[in-house]
Amino acid sequence: MRRFVLIAIPYAWLLALFLVPFVIVFKISLSDIALAIPPYTPTLRDGFAEFWAGLDFENFVWLTQDDLYWKAYLSSVRIALFSTLLTLLVGYPIAYGMARAPEEWRPTLMMLVILPFWTSFLIRVYAWMGILSNEGLLNQFLLALGVISEPLTILNTNTAVYIGIVYTYLPFMILPIYATLDRMDGSLIEAAEDLGCSRAQAFWLVTIPLSRPGIIAGCFLVFIPVIGEFVIPSLLGGSGTLMIGKVLWEEFFSNRDWPVASAVAVVLLLILVIPIVLFQRNQQKQAEKDT
Repeated sequence: MRRFVLIAIPYAWLLALFLVPFVIVFKISLSDIALAIPPYTPTLRDGFAEFWAGLDFENFVWLTQDDLYWKAYLSSVRIALFSTLLTLLVGYPIAYGMARAPEEWRPTLMMLVILPFWTSFLIRVYAWMGILSNEGLLNQFLLALGVISEPLTILNTNTAVYIGIVYTYLPFMILPIYATLDRMDGSLIEAAEDLGCSRAQAFWLVTIPLSRPGIIAGCFLVFIPVIGEFVIPSLLGGSGTLMIGKVLWEEFFSNRDWPVASAVAVVLLLILVIPIVLFQRNQQKQAEKDT
């Protein structure tokens, strides 16, 4: 009975907060837009016998016919992949330095990594708007140093989006890599050096392969939420920044086309299922190795 209760609690949570909302969104995606509140044709009219009455897949067909949507999906995947790579290039040296720092310094370094989470995500993004604008702190600093003669246009570009994403999701990359490096046996590096490897060779042949589980976990933790990101591209990106999160918001709140917006959300979820399943399998394999 205790085992059943322990299993039932998380499944009930997933049922109430994931499966039921998904079914509702999927049902709306099969409806037709209407000038009403809510702005779609009701699909449950005459009891459960008419539950699927009038439903069709025209909204999903429309997604394949309009270039905006598939370009938004491809652009979101591209931005998410490149942002994940940048986050890895920035986060790995930080995690490596934390793992090699003295024991008494590691809790402080960990706190500094987690510290941005104590501030509202929206406030942090707005702060970057002030930093990256033409009259912002970054341009004023570069002008004062004489590095540039006129302000750089960074805000409302893809560059600003990448900066915001890397800054926001950097802790999600650092923490799993640090956890993996912190558990690594330092004697393995010494053994590799005793066998003739240089410090750089020992790093590439020993440290990188042993830290692969943390790298994979960090990449998934960054890529999965970034692909559906809305706030950062809306505030830091310009009109040329095309991501599916922006398109989804515009369909829901600007165009008031809930059926198409729901279809966009369903397809986005199906795209994210693949990395989520791969991430779960990686975590399961890692747990089996640890046991």
